[in-house]
Amino acid sequence: MRFIDTLLGRVRPVTSKTDALFSISTAYITLETKLDIFHDDVAGICFKIIPSTTFERMKSDLSELLLLTKRETATEYRMVRDSFGYLWVVLRDRDFEDLVTTLHLISNTVIENGFGEALLCSVFKFKKRDRDREREIYMIYNYKSGKFYPFIPLAGDGAGKHRDEEYELKLGALLRDELPVERDIGKWYPMWDIPLSS
Repeated sequence: MRFIDTLLGRVRPVTSKTDALFSISTAYITLETKLDIFHDDVAGICFKIIPSTTFERMKSDLSELLLLTKRETATEYRMVRDSFGYLWVVLRDRDFEDLVTTLHLISNTVIENGFGEALLCSVFKFKKRDRDREREIYMIYNYKSGKFYPFIPLAGDGAGKHRDEEYELKLGALLRDELPVERDIGKWYPMWDIPLSS
């Protein structure tokens, strides 16, 4: 089949990878016990909005599915459109496993409805007490590559948007044994203004 696709000049889109998402379930224990980095009870999934009735129907079905899921897990959710025009499903739950499982459910639902190419990433928010302030640490899962990478914005420096690249590299190296970490740091894209408020 792949040979025929090549012969006929058909280009297959890159498929979204979802199963590696579950590796964060064990890695977060290492974050807490060894690095004093704790999950912030919130996570989100981001995807491109496709202007079509099929996409709107999928959004509606997704809302119904999340309402049903809430009865089982008590996971709160809201849909947010960010400043770049992407749709976020923001989840809140004190149980980290519920966050991971619900994100996996959402991503598979998006894929099954034919919008896998629209999936951008899932983001898990963590926090670390650093001297007299609390730092935000994000673990970002890229659906196209099936890899994670850390993103650590520096806040309050008054000089625009900066990130702690040194600590990102350290954290990425520390988690390589437990997570599929993106090896190409050029693909550790910054994500500013992530709508995962505490």
